[in-house]
Amino acid sequence: MNSTTAHAGAPARPRLRAPLKLHWHADMRTCEIVHPRGSVELNRSAGEILARCDGTRELDDIIGELETRFGIAGLAADVYRFIDEARRLGWLD
Repeated sequence: MNSTTAHAGAPARPRLRAPLKLHWHADMRTCEIVHPRGSVELNRSAGEILARCDGTRELDDIIGELETRFGIAGLAADVYRFIDEARRLGWLD
């Protein structure tokens, strides 16, 4: 990871924290994180990032996948910020 990476010392292979589940709505434009106390509605970008946080992919590989899938370069800083926020909220290990 480079100088715009998520927290130093944080796992390089983020994983959605158990017992959280990602649930896509039928339109596939929005999703939600479902947890024991309810759910949090997310936009597609957040869902696409979290869907790849399964503990098997390096953060930089996730960014590469997203840039390829959507044909957009330069997503690293935005993804790192989102990952930091998701960790702060307790969504990721």
